[in-house]
Amino acid sequence: MINKHLRVVLAEDSVVLRDGMVELLGARGCDVVATAGTAPELLAAVAEHRPDVAVVDVRMPPTHTDEGIRAAVEIRATTPGVGILVFSQHVGPAWATRLLAAGSAGVGYLLKERVARTSEFVDALHRVAEGGTALDPEVVTQLLRGGQRSRVDALTPREREVLELMAQGRSNRSIAGLLTVSERAVEKHVAAVFTKFGLHATDTDNRRVKAVLTYLAENGS
Repeated sequence: MINKHLRVVLAEDSVVLRDGMVELLGARGCDVVATAGTAPELLAAVAEHRPDVAVVDVRMPPTHTDEGIRAAVEIRATTPGVGILVFSQHVGPAWATRLLAAGSAGVGYLLKERVARTSEFVDALHRVAEGGTALDPEVVTQLLRGGQRSRVDALTPREREVLELMAQGRSNRSIAGLLTVSERAVEKHVAAVFTKFGLHATDTDNRRVKAVLTYLAENGS
């Protein structure tokens, strides 16, 4: 059971949904320190409260296009210690790519209609706040369709499955449990992904992150 009380800034332009989320998160032990209905309000709230994580909708006033994600990218640049969890009804591969361009640590992207239980959402919040990744499988699928497609197509079905789970922030042990294989087998698949993506071991590079970002970095469609 998760005991830490997360400090959350919630950005959602729908007052009804925003108020409902405040109640739900409060009941789950989260402290919603501020809410925002616009991108400028979100930026101001994060600067003032320095929360553990900010929950951000992609489309916010006044144009309802990409104000939320642009604010999220700015937060990543100016306040990297704040986790970002995008919570939207839109997949937006290009938006996800922009958000992940600086790395996948402390980032999440969940689809509203696919979160079946509040506990799943709160678990994702904690994962992101602790520097992990929480990507909806549908978002991963959309991202895999673009960018480095030739490299992804070179993977075996099992290697691709492992890569998708890596992109969701899963550890090798977690992947092994989900696929009902040994952890050693997962390590071999991960090594194969590194090889096919041309990612060589160095002292400073995180190949796991680069493997995920390889097919995200050039995807903007």
